[in-house]
Amino acid sequence: MSIKHNLEKIFEIVKLSAEKSGRKFEDITVLGASKTQPPEKLFEAYKAGLRYFGENKVQEGIKKIDLLKDKMPDAHWHLIGGLQTNKAKYAVKYFELIHSLDRESLADELDKRAKKINRIQDVLIEVNIGEEDTKYGVHPNDLKALFEYTLTKKNLNVQGLMCIPPYFENKESSRPYFVKLRHLKENLEKEFGIELPHLSMGMSHDFDIAVEEGATIVRIGTAIFGERDY
Repeated sequence: MSIKHNLEKIFEIVKLSAEKSGRKFEDITVLGASKTQPPEKLFEAYKAGLRYFGENKVQEGIKKIDLLKDKMPDAHWHLIGGLQTNKAKYAVKYFELIHSLDRESLADELDKRAKKINRIQDVLIEVNIGEEDTKYGVHPNDLKALFEYTLTKKNLNVQGLMCIPPYFENKESSRPYFVKLRHLKENLEKEFGIELPHLSMGMSHDFDIAVEEGATIVRIGTAIFGERDY
């Protein structure tokens, strides 16, 4: 199947899932998770209507951004992978939204680097929703403290939460984790009197369930691009 065909199918599923939760297709950002995919495939997706791209690694992302900036002038680039503190200065320069803030030291560095280039950096806090040892993210019990800390950073703007739940063959098993992330967001909004517009959750396997449960950004790789070139 072509990338164009894959995208048309995904857009249709997102539209139907959004309607189930009383929203519109326009309320959801379909983000192409383009890790290890060659620039040609990204451009093909762009020509088919995709405008948001998410990279896992800073250096790989920068190469693609620089290579494609003239061909894809209105593309939006997000960083969706775990971020090392020493890469923060590059991340704030190149990425519109960073999905993976998960510790105070990273908040400090992102804030410092954003201030140096006179920028307010949009971020999401990544929550280790399944409390798995192999995953990035702040544990749910520590989320409030990190959120409160990040609010003190003048050059960071918290836009919401992100998660990668445990993988299940039956995608319905992901639903409770998406519900939990939504509840965490709603609790923060209520307690701090702040609006958090984004929930980044759902991937190729379960994005329809995520949208039904309130996702505003779905990160889709394989279902758009095919298997990764490892």
